[in-house]
Amino acid sequence: MKNTTLRSLLVAGAFVGGIVAGAAAEKAPPIGYTDTPFLPGGQWRVHDLNRPRPQAVQSGPFQTEAPPADAIVLFDGKDLAHWVSTKTGAPAPWKVVDGCLEVAPKKGDIVTKEKFGSFKLHLEWREPADITGTSQMRGNSGVFLMNRYEIQVLECFKNTTYADGMAGAIYGQTPPLVNPCRPPGEWQTYDITFEAPVFKEGKVAKPAYVTILFNGVLVQDHTEILGTTQHKKVAAYEPHDAELPLKLQDHNNPVRFRNIWIQPLKTPAVP
Repeated sequence: MKNTTLRSLLVAGAFVGGIVAGAAAEKAPPIGYTDTPFLPGGQWRVHDLNRPRPQAVQSGPFQTEAPPADAIVLFDGKDLAHWVSTKTGAPAPWKVVDGCLEVAPKKGDIVTKEKFGSFKLHLEWREPADITGTSQMRGNSGVFLMNRYEIQVLECFKNTTYADGMAGAIYGQTPPLVNPCRPPGEWQTYDITFEAPVFKEGKVAKPAYVTILFNGVLVQDHTEILGTTQHKKVAAYEPHDAELPLKLQDHNNPVRFRNIWIQPLKTPAVP
């Protein structure tokens, strides 16, 4: 009788354990998709599961960069004077911790009070050293140029996800050329040169372009941006103002930023 009861309990435990494990597996974020639309050119889908991941490379030692004299310092380690909530327009709800701007999970994205067209942007970001999660749930955030074109922020030192969702990617569009991500807990740098799109009569006269140095390594080389960032959809342009705010994303991860400055540039004219 005892043996029968023990066997029953073991079987029941295995069954319940299997349900729990199955539920956990179902909740695990995907590392890619096979049912999304194809990007222009037709070779790869948006967030394609089979798209090759860029090769990991070792970047040089971390080097910060002081803002030039003509730069607008958007975060100096002291306060959030240049930022507001995208939800309410009220003062930004994120935190200043140890001289860093830290995402306040579930408080919403923040945008600059100032608006920009073309520019050069420098910022530094860091994932927690004790980070958890996998794929897109591992330190996710983003830098949205003109409040709509996302450069992905993600822990990608040893984290597998879809290629166009990796750090340094134009999210949902173009993966980085290589992966120079440092380990969690170490500072990373983005130096982004952005050329704003130009619209005429409600149509794109010139698309946007972006060049990115990620930890000093070239990962986007005057890459054309296909349009407003979307998840699981092909990006498309919508006419907008010549100048718009810069946005930082709250994706429920306590990512930190610091040393954020920007230099406005002149957008090339279109005949």
